[in-house]
Amino acid sequence: MEKHLSAPFQKEEILSLRAGDPVFITGTVYTARDAAHKRMHEALLSGRSLPFDPEGQVIYYMGPSPAREGRPIGSAGPTTASRMDRYTPELLKLGLGGMIGKGKRSLEVKQAIRENGAVYLAAIGGAGALLSKAVLSSEVIAYDDLGTEAIRKLQVKDLPAVVVIDTEGNDLYETAIGEYASE
Repeated sequence: MEKHLSAPFQKEEILSLRAGDPVFITGTVYTARDAAHKRMHEALLSGRSLPFDPEGQVIYYMGPSPAREGRPIGSAGPTTASRMDRYTPELLKLGLGGMIGKGKRSLEVKQAIRENGAVYLAAIGGAGALLSKAVLSSEVIAYDDLGTEAIRKLQVKDLPAVVVIDTEGNDLYETAIGEYASE
């Protein structure tokens, strides 16, 4: 059964999600990829604050293409989440509520998701033009010099995704393979 979520996520919402649940997200979502994650990590190491408070927030691993006329953003498809794995546990410890990307996560990230009560969601790779229709506005809030890898604050309405890893550590990629192999 599909679920409609408000972002930033509330803990009760996150705890109710299970791997395999289709979700539609409405609210504020931040974009950040490799270079932005590295800068956030460096900021934390040097005692500086992050460009946004991660508590309950959702990071979409996405680097948008330039906006077409009359649109707030161009193609808005997910990128491979594992590229952010070395930085993810520290953001989860700071209260990050969820991440959207594509592909598997490391054992360390899965453990941090369980320990910190967060979720990992997948968006459909290759469907960036379709996903961009859920973006109502886009504003660069940090690291403008990184171009498409700058951190953006998006307002989204009914952004579709699927829960891949839930707060209990259930991993849809693993369970789906098991179900397929048993048929």
